[in-house]
Amino acid sequence: MIERTNSHFEVLVIGGGHAGVEAAWAASRLGANVGLVTMSREAIARMSCNPAIGGLGKGQMVREIDAMGGLMGRAIDRAGIHFRMLNRSKGPAVWAPRAQADRDGYPRAVQELLGQAPSLTILEGSVEEIVTNKSTTAGADDMSSDRPGDPERRVRGVRLADGREFRADTIVVTTGTFLRALMHCGPQQRRGGRVGEAAAEGLSACLRSLGFELGRLKTGTPPRVHRDTIDYEACDPQSADEYPVPFSVMTDAIVQPQIDCWITWTNEAVHERIRQNLHRAPMYSGQIESTGPRYCPSIEDKVVRFAEKPKHQIFLEPEGYDNERVYCNGISTSLPEDVQDELVRGAKGLEYARILQYGYAVEYDWVPTPQIKVSLETKRVKGLFLAGQINGTSGYEEAAAQGLVAGVNAVQMLRDAEPLILRRDEAYIGVMVDDLITRPPTEPYRMFTSRAEYRLQLRADNADDRLTPKARDLGLVDDAHWSRFAQRRDTLASITKLCQRKHRDGVPLSTWLRRPDATVSELADAIARSNGTTAFCTDSLERALTNAKYQGYVDRQTRQVERLQRMEEKKLPPHVDYHAISGLRLEAREKLSEIAPRTLGQAARISGISPADVTVLWIHVAGKNGLTGR
Repeated sequence: MIERTNSHFEVLVIGGGHAGVEAAWAASRLGANVGLVTMSREAIARMSCNPAIGGLGKGQMVREIDAMGGLMGRAIDRAGIHFRMLNRSKGPAVWAPRAQADRDGYPRAVQELLGQAPSLTILEGSVEEIVTNKSTTAGADDMSSDRPGDPERRVRGVRLADGREFRADTIVVTTGTFLRALMHCGPQQRRGGRVGEAAAEGLSACLRSLGFELGRLKTGTPPRVHRDTIDYEACDPQSADEYPVPFSVMTDAIVQPQIDCWITWTNEAVHERIRQNLHRAPMYSGQIESTGPRYCPSIEDKVVRFAEKPKHQIFLEPEGYDNERVYCNGISTSLPEDVQDELVRGAKGLEYARILQYGYAVEYDWVPTPQIKVSLETKRVKGLFLAGQINGTSGYEEAAAQGLVAGVNAVQMLRDAEPLILRRDEAYIGVMVDDLITRPPTEPYRMFTSRAEYRLQLRADNADDRLTPKARDLGLVDDAHWSRFAQRRDTLASITKLCQRKHRDGVPLSTWLRRPDATVSELADAIARSNGTTAFCTDSLERALTNAKYQGYVDRQTRQVERLQRMEEKKLPPHVDYHAISGLRLEAREKLSEIAPRTLGQAARISGISPADVTVLWIHVAGKNGLTGR
């Protein structure tokens, strides 16, 4: 007999990782009745790999999540123990905030924030089945379609491993690395998505039964060593920034103490020992056949692919103020434990290190992205959204950004409103989602600044200008957040106007600021001399200076965006028979049929589609729809 419950959620989120919490938070902020199903309440927002947030490309996305009212920036500002602005030696367009987190403090901060979410219920359990209007399993009648004969498959609820059932109008799946997950350490194999936690076994079979194609991907993690067994004098210290810059507009300042990280290196002796044991590494023995992240390779991969390099950097990153574990960033591995002992102890400063947790690789199921729309709703099942590593991405930040989009769009679907779709020129989030759709990943996708062709205007310092008004219109940003944004915006506008009116060395300040050597302190002095006051904070002055320096480049990019936007405005019908279009190459027909682009611009970005294919496609569509003159 199946135990049932009368609970009914407008949005039900499966998984309490970084994608899941953002999806639940966003949907709740929009007024939906939300359920979040997680295997353990204590594991919500747990940092499975490196306890750090941000980095190149990633830090910009965290700022964007915050600009749209998300959780991640607020949580890391509370739990960060080592803040650094990366790429300071380069231009502001690629500056990227990053912070090492207290491994226990970060999930605690997220859980405290989630406690403020209206209409959110957290449920412990493991989802075994997604029930749809066409499900035929026992107990499905209670969640059957109220539209007999409806040919469209749509979600109706979920069934948990313990027999409980919950109705749901929309479902967001954010299962991370847990789908049929298998951990590898040398020849040892264990079921689980991370150490000490079970895999989600039934959901993969359910997705297959719903018609989804699944693939396998791999990720990995390095060993952790005891902090008291490191010879810090033999390592190079890496200090935090003297004045940490918060991620969130809602944070006035980072007040908690900052601690050092440390750097050491592998060496030729270590590399030789790894080469001697490659036959015992799951990636090379054939034990693992799935693809891992090319941009975050294991130390075995580094030694093989970069054989000419005599050493590789190891960042020793503490996992918390009171945590005895130190994360050995840079030597992700699934080599056997005895080889890991030699690998770690072969590095300078780690000769007597004691490993507390050995590195391991995780294989898991994912859903190749031609099966989802740009809204992150699946094409096969209406009301079913996917976010995070199930879509082939890697990293907390990429997952959180997708969770926010999926949570918003689940509610937008319930309201019969247009989905939230961010363009490539609007956000790194838009770049990522567009990449997933038009260039389906064959390995775990990681965000980099180089992926964004408009990165000069997608800076970390202007995420709120780009996205907060849009989030306010949706209902994601509350009055307190909007008030802070408006104050920052008005201050920047005042500085900009002042710079247009005042002069230095015979030219307007706005022109003088474009000099490569112009500094914030010089701007403050110039304003003080001409205005009699310096009532502007350093952050606002720095943004004004950056805007001035990049104005010419941004204007040029804006004109490019306007031209490309005309292609985005050319909508493609949802059910085009691409195989019937004469003049299209066979590869183009197959790619277009698989992805079903929404616009001509999106079609042009699909890998393998040529300009000639785009021309043929638009002539066909325009002619069929009487749009020849557009």
